[in-house]
Amino acid sequence: MRFQATVFCLLILAATLCSSCSHPEPAADTRPNVVFILLDDVRWDDLGAGGHPWVQTPNFDRVAHEGALFTNAFATTPLCSPNRASLLTGQYAHTHGITDNVDRSEQSHQLMTFPRLLHDAGYETAFIGKWHMGVDDSPRPGFDYWYSLQGQGYHFDPDVNENGVRKKVQGYTTDIFDDRAVEFVRKQREQPFLLYLSHKVVHPNIFQNADGSPDGPRGGAEKYTPAPRHVNLYADKVIPRRPNTASYGKDKPALQRPIPGVTPLGPDSGTDDATILNRLRMLSSADEGMGDIFKALEETGKLDNTVVVVTSDHGYFYSEHGLGRERRLAYEESIRVPLYIRYPSGISAGTKINDFALSVDDAPTMLDFAGLETPDNMHGRSLGPLLAGETPADWRKSFLIEYYSDTVMPRLVKMGYKAVRTENWKYINYVDLEDVDELYNLESDPYEMNNLIGDTTSKDTLNELKTELAHLLEQTGPVTY
Repeated sequence: MRFQATVFCLLILAATLCSSCSHPEPAADTRPNVVFILLDDVRWDDLGAGGHPWVQTPNFDRVAHEGALFTNAFATTPLCSPNRASLLTGQYAHTHGITDNVDRSEQSHQLMTFPRLLHDAGYETAFIGKWHMGVDDSPRPGFDYWYSLQGQGYHFDPDVNENGVRKKVQGYTTDIFDDRAVEFVRKQREQPFLLYLSHKVVHPNIFQNADGSPDGPRGGAEKYTPAPRHVNLYADKVIPRRPNTASYGKDKPALQRPIPGVTPLGPDSGTDDATILNRLRMLSSADEGMGDIFKALEETGKLDNTVVVVTSDHGYFYSEHGLGRERRLAYEESIRVPLYIRYPSGISAGTKINDFALSVDDAPTMLDFAGLETPDNMHGRSLGPLLAGETPADWRKSFLIEYYSDTVMPRLVKMGYKAVRTENWKYINYVDLEDVDELYNLESDPYEMNNLIGDTTSKDTLNELKTELAHLLEQTGPVTY
């Protein structure tokens, strides 16, 4: 009996061990977290790391200094809604269908975004901020936590939609977003997370004064309103200006068209110093929020296993060519954006990358960090090899920029275009107008002041660029929306 009992105990032990072998403890999910910071209307040179001589953005700069800075990052459509969709989907506007800033609410619910794909792969996901693809603030698919403005929203005391419930929140909108972001980062969880923080800054407030009071009917003056603690920041600074601020559309026949009710380009048609100063002041609140996020990541032990991205939807004109709000055009000030990526496990501090990076690359790059394949319908490609210090032999030497005409900016009516940029050249084909195309030698004319479209010595280059533009359009597929 003692022997039988012993055998029985051994059998039980063996069965227990066998069961343990066949059902091991699940491995910890070591995939990196992602904090994706999207700024609004911020040029590549608005930040300290981007070369601004005196602006104070130490926390955004930290991302660049401790990670990678892309010196040639571009928006594929330099307009809010279309490029936000491109950032999320990895597709050009002519495929995802968000081609302008009108109410695209229903369409934007249908987008297959990289947060949605990360969510389906086990990430806990949050969207905080300004969606700006339609005025609908209801939750979009793929987000576990949703905290959004309705349309543009306000800089003070905004109405927000939190997980389907609309409420008014007191305070400065950027600070409110940052507080929600920090709460999400600090949350205890087993799985990796994605935080998509989409700031309103530095977009203007169109219908609200700095004290929160209404500013008249729709169409009122734009107001750039920094947080009260920053209203006197940079008071003694002189705004740096690029040489092309006095060109006033020279050699640009599309811009020089006389349009009823529109003042010709000149000294007063661009962006004044007060506006630029307030834009840069507004950045400070977002930068402080980046610092709070860094602190939360450090204190929760998540910093070194978190990919931090800082970028913008497109640039802005500081009177270059006499322009201001017309950030739809294919000139450098409108299409170039900051792009910084920090991830100590895979990116060496101080990395500087000069290869072309596009807004359509962000989605496949985030999927790559999570170990997921890039879907076939994405036009972008992962920046992973560049971040690892390797430039693939077939990395792009040119890229497509596109914009679809709308009626919001009277000066730009019928100025839809398809453009191609290479390292040294840019060709802009205005598809709704005749005989107004533009060609620039960026090597000898980096400020795009000398249109060579009629220069006979540049004829061969022009033909090559037209061929390349056709190739890029074919490569990215037909219009599908």
